[in-house]
Amino acid sequence: MSSTSIKLGYKYLRSSKGGAFSFTTFLAIIGLIIGISSLIVVTSVMNGFEKELENRILGVIPHAVITSDIPIQDYEKTINHIKENNNIIFAAPYISIQGLITTSNKSQGISIIGVDPGVEGKMSIIPEYTFLGSISDLEENNTIIIGSSLAANIGAYIGDEVNITTSDIKTSIIGSYPTSVNLKIVGIYELKTEIDQFLTLISHKTAQKLKNIKDNETTSIRLKTNDLFNADLISRDILKQLNNASYTSTSWKSSHGTLFEAIKFEKLLISMMLFLIVFVASILVLSTVVMTVKSKEREIGILMTLGASSKHIILIFLTQGMIVSIIGIIGGILIGLIFTFNLNYLIDLLENLLNRNLLDAYFINYFPYYIDYSQVATISVISFLISAFSSLVPSMYAIRLNPVEILRHE
Repeated sequence: MSSTSIKLGYKYLRSSKGGAFSFTTFLAIIGLIIGISSLIVVTSVMNGFEKELENRILGVIPHAVITSDIPIQDYEKTINHIKENNNIIFAAPYISIQGLITTSNKSQGISIIGVDPGVEGKMSIIPEYTFLGSISDLEENNTIIIGSSLAANIGAYIGDEVNITTSDIKTSIIGSYPTSVNLKIVGIYELKTEIDQFLTLISHKTAQKLKNIKDNETTSIRLKTNDLFNADLISRDILKQLNNASYTSTSWKSSHGTLFEAIKFEKLLISMMLFLIVFVASILVLSTVVMTVKSKEREIGILMTLGASSKHIILIFLTQGMIVSIIGIIGGILIGLIFTFNLNYLIDLLENLLNRNLLDAYFINYFPYYIDYSQVATISVISFLISAFSSLVPSMYAIRLNPVEILRHE
């Protein structure tokens, strides 16, 4: 009897005119395909943007920084001690300075970081995105690397000399005055993020001179951890390891944590909105099964008089809903994956058609995507459960029909 119920469930899906599916069944399948494929494309693109932003910002911003109230002496010894921790990928001296950059006609506030050019490639992605000059050029005395947006704002180019004034005060016999130095631009990088507008790099040696500290001293130590999202916990472990009351730690979460929380929240909201499409498609599944139940009341009555149990009646209409949901889910997954894999090709076609760049407002010139197959599985399971429940509701109505009353009115 179970196989008969399944066959009847499939039969009821078909059009009365002999087509593969009735119109309402076709609408339900199309609705599921649109909803599921949209969810896969949008979540994959948002995952890609999140990872790209994580790479471009957190590839520059230190995972964590160990600082001290007084200059850290013999910092190389301290760094070697820090590297003994299994959670540390790399550590390097780091000096952060706020300053003013000035050309012949413009000035702008900037952040200056003093880094070791020899190991900067292990600490950040800026060497990779330096398109003019090289990070190694910082080995030369009194040199600086700036972002492309900053260069455009102040009208500077590689080879130009700029004046840097910091908030550090120098004292001499003639009085106190801000630290100021002329530096040559030896490199320009471009991350296509807000960082390009204010972040500049100088060598650690140049930064030591600006801070007026000794060759074996630094103001802080930058950490690169093996677990980005637990960098705050790891840095606190390092403090315990160093056992020095003058040391404090900060992580990227204090400066950029809110941004990534906002991205995750936005992704959640969009996913919820797209699940509404799946829900609407499930209403179409419900409508399909309800209409089938109403149109097949006489056949249901006959089946009941022939001894069909409630379980078999439910199975007929549950089969109908499950077939619709399975076809819709498989179709949605396939179309979603195909569309995602070819997204940049489709964007290129659209840009050529419209003769304009659609990604001017973004920090990258392509759509990044990252397909999380566990998300795809979750979307599929939830969609299937919603559709199955939508089929179950009219099935419960069908078993409450009175076969005597149905056949009496025929």
